[in-house]
Amino acid sequence: MVKFSKELEAQLIPEWKEAFVNYWQLKKQVKKIKLARKPKPPQQVANSINTSSEFGFSIFDPIRSYFSSARSSSSTTAEIIKVRRKMMAGSDHEVYQTDLVHLFSEEDEVKAFFEKLDGELNKVNQFYMAKEKEFMQRGDILNKQLDILMDLKRILSENRRRVKSSSNNSSVSGGVFSRSWSSSPRSSDFSESGLESELTGGETPKSEQSETEEVIAALEKNGVSFVNSNTRTKMKKGGSGGNNNNNKPKMALRVDIPATTPTRTITAVTSMLWEDLINNPKKGESGGGGGDHINRKKIQCAEKMIRSAFVELYRGLGLLKTYSSLNMVAFTKILKKFDKVANQQASPSYLREVKKSHFISSDKAVRLMDEVECIFTKHFANNDRKKTMKFLRPQQQKESHMVTFFVGLFTGCFVSLFSVVFALLSLHLFMYGCNLFMWKATRINHNFIFEFQPSNSLKYRDSFLICTTFMTSVVGAMVIHLLLRAAGFSPSQVDAIPGVLILIFIALLICPFDILYRPTRYYFLRIMRNIACSPLYKVLLVDIFMADQLTSQIPLLRHMESTACYFIAGTFKTHRYETCNSGKLYRDLVYLISFLPYYWRAMQCLRRYIEESDVNQLANMGKYVSAMLAAGARLTYAKKENHLWFAIVLVTSAFATIYQLYWDFVKDWGLLNPKSKNKWLRDDLILKNKSIYYMSIGLNVVLRVAWVETVMGFRFKMVESRMLDFFLASLEVIRRGHWNFYRLENEHVSNVGKCKAVKPVTVPFRDADSD
Repeated sequence: MVKFSKELEAQLIPEWKEAFVNYWQLKKQVKKIKLARKPKPPQQVANSINTSSEFGFSIFDPIRSYFSSARSSSSTTAEIIKVRRKMMAGSDHEVYQTDLVHLFSEEDEVKAFFEKLDGELNKVNQFYMAKEKEFMQRGDILNKQLDILMDLKRILSENRRRVKSSSNNSSVSGGVFSRSWSSSPRSSDFSESGLESELTGGETPKSEQSETEEVIAALEKNGVSFVNSNTRTKMKKGGSGGNNNNNKPKMALRVDIPATTPTRTITAVTSMLWEDLINNPKKGESGGGGGDHINRKKIQCAEKMIRSAFVELYRGLGLLKTYSSLNMVAFTKILKKFDKVANQQASPSYLREVKKSHFISSDKAVRLMDEVECIFTKHFANNDRKKTMKFLRPQQQKESHMVTFFVGLFTGCFVSLFSVVFALLSLHLFMYGCNLFMWKATRINHNFIFEFQPSNSLKYRDSFLICTTFMTSVVGAMVIHLLLRAAGFSPSQVDAIPGVLILIFIALLICPFDILYRPTRYYFLRIMRNIACSPLYKVLLVDIFMADQLTSQIPLLRHMESTACYFIAGTFKTHRYETCNSGKLYRDLVYLISFLPYYWRAMQCLRRYIEESDVNQLANMGKYVSAMLAAGARLTYAKKENHLWFAIVLVTSAFATIYQLYWDFVKDWGLLNPKSKNKWLRDDLILKNKSIYYMSIGLNVVLRVAWVETVMGFRFKMVESRMLDFFLASLEVIRRGHWNFYRLENEHVSNVGKCKAVKPVTVPFRDADSD
């Protein structure tokens, strides 16, 4: 049977760990009570026996004993504690305080236990009320956002029918709709196909102007602000102040959209104002075409933002429900332990008050969850509850034993076929699988940190399977290559096998069919697009993480350059390798490829500095600039081996290494804090053994200075130089995998400190009061 402490540790929400009942501390208090209940000394027991035997025995002794035990039993069922509730000074929160009615032999320990228990109950209540209030406010905001979209669709749909009917009857060319809203009879149904409308028109009748006013009035009712709204009010009263030909002011719905794409980046850095979401019709003197339109893509984007916000709200409410139930079980368990140790029945009285407390008695979260389910089913799932549950309660992907079987099979095939070469990419996948395993074992919520979907994110066994399958395919192709050469095939025919294998891998990567981890493959491609287009796309943590991986794969990128040259230049036919090794373009591309990963990371830091105005991002960018200078100096020294370039390499490489080590330990890992309670580490540690952190610091230093070999030119006669370079490149990949764990651990600890278990979601429409 699993102990409850381990069960609680496995089920609690890591980011809210500090807000849960400190069950382990309460257990220590109960243990102190147990130790304080010492048995009577032998001499005291002997004296009591002698006293009773001094007057002899009586036939009424069994009766006396019966009534004595009955009185003892009735005293244990009486209330031995009294729990009082009172209002906290200067707040509307209730606090609990327990008074001891029954005298205990170990009164000090019992009093300390209930003081600690009251503190935990008050902490749980206050945290629950704060989170409940936060989620209720989110729900109100989202309902308001949804009302705006509902009014917009309903009124514009009616206007479309009126204008279309008027246009058909009067045969007037102006003021027609080029696209319609959804033909569904449900005016509140927000399927993506139901948001495809654009109004285009020229000359507008007065009836249409009044209809536009109706749209604006309905939206303003929900608190939507408009550009020049004061001017519009004056115009309605007959004042002058328009800024177009018919003296009608241009009004815009104000919408906040995150700048995640290059188009939005060009428009604005951190937010957008959709100036022409709703424009008043322009009435030109010549009756020329104009102005009214609803941008379909912007409306769809707003709808998706609101849908995502509802999903996150539902997820947060589910976490709050779990928080409530786990804490209730914890209080029940610890009180039963106290009853057993103290030989008293304190749990019924205390649990009655716990059940009356806010975190148990309040049903606001449950009712809001039901409301979110209904709203989502009606507006985002076409009244399909099954589809709703797929969004709100995504099922965890079941782990298949077939994955484990194939991992073992392909690992055995790989080892038996080739036990020396271990490709850099395959090694990186293997290290990532180790990261996933360790993050799961230590309950680091990497899916939340990277904003992955738990239902289709890679598990550690999936990563191992991809790694072993990839490497087995490579080694199998090598064996086929050797067999064909031994069979007498020409080199030009046989040497094309690696190129064919690369094309197969690329085809599998971009395969549109829902097979072979398509969500992961496409997510990877999107991340690579975001990195390659830095700084045009908004930078997320997963983009930063992936770009950091690329800085450790520069040798692999250079090998890819050689491979591309090998096939594009036709070297595999002529076997004239000097074409790629000595060409000027090839030599210049070596610099570019060596700089690219550092350049991408530097641009990401620049983008984040522009968005956040955080000077630390500029300092981080300096780290990658120094790495670029060091890499360029080493490449030049390889061509011009003289004392000047040797000195430049030493200075730039040493500076870059010290810079990187400082950032690794202090910024990325959060270590080397002299004021920490854990000497030179940090206050919150996931791993219990502190020595592991000290060893990891030393290992990272050793692997960071591996560049010394490339500069000093240490060569071993028994080891071929290219094999030694490959070994050093593999060490950098291992260092990166080792770095990954502590980087995410630090991010997780930061989320725990902020009790951040639900990601904040931006809503599209801005309230009028926010300006």
